[in-house]
Amino acid sequence: MAAKLTDEQKRWLVAFLVRGGVLGYFALCLVLVGARALWWSGADLQPRQPIAFAHAVHAGELAMACTFCHPTADTSPQAGVAAVDRCMSCHRTVAVDRPEVQKLRGYAERREPIFWNRVHDLPDFIYFTHKRHLRAGIDCFACHGAVAKMTTARRVRPLQMGWCITCHRQFEGPTDCAACHH
Repeated sequence: MAAKLTDEQKRWLVAFLVRGGVLGYFALCLVLVGARALWWSGADLQPRQPIAFAHAVHAGELAMACTFCHPTADTSPQAGVAAVDRCMSCHRTVAVDRPEVQKLRGYAERREPIFWNRVHDLPDFIYFTHKRHLRAGIDCFACHGAVAKMTTARRVRPLQMGWCITCHRQFEGPTDCAACHH
């Protein structure tokens, strides 16, 4: 038979559960806000990719233009990533024995697209176009850092509103809200 609680024990239990629930709720909120702040700061964000693409080799040693692998950067809002066939235009014969190139060949043979993990991702309410920035003569490294020296691409700039506004003011870009916010 279960022990009966006294009125005082019931009050204490209710108070304990309410306080615990409230504290738990605030702790959860704090963790979520902290995680969001850390994510949005983009502090050295470097997501794992399906293939370890060597920017230092392609953009650095070989001095390939960013638009070779990001072909829509100067024609559309998104920079895009080249299809596997673009990679294979060189890698049918170049570095074929390297493990990452063999992974690439596997994607090509399966006619399967590579789903790269975004390094630079802005919120949905932000309208950003690479095209406008490239046509204004802004180099890719102004926002993306020294990609030609990176083994793996990573976020090195905060890409937050204050950072963007500072640049817009310096180079006389639009500063009205509707230019970027939708």
